[in-house]
Amino acid sequence: MSEDVKPQSIDAYICAQDERIQPVLRELRSVLRSALPEAEERISWSMPTYWKGRNILHFAAAGKHLGLYPGGEATAVFAEELTGYSVSRGAIRLPYDRPLPEALIRKIACFCYERYAK
Repeated sequence: MSEDVKPQSIDAYICAQDERIQPVLRELRSVLRSALPEAEERISWSMPTYWKGRNILHFAAAGKHLGLYPGGEATAVFAEELTGYSVSRGAIRLPYDRPLPEALIRKIACFCYERYAK
């Protein structure tokens, strides 16, 4: 997919990524879907997004990591559990060469849902 063409769905977004990282993106999507069954999947800011009255969290593929964007409040609340990951205000970088911390991702997703869903 050309950078000029924006994906219209999460499926299209994942299919547009490098084949080597598509399984990781699908795994993250599965974790988020199970944690956020009431949230709608959509594309926002050109990223896969979970939405319920407003954006709850986003994720995106990057060169060497998967970015999870739960917002600054979540990264502050879970700072201790995120030790060992590259984190900046509102962003968590999950390296492709490490297993996804599924339980932690679920906790963060549920926290964001409780805080932001309308």
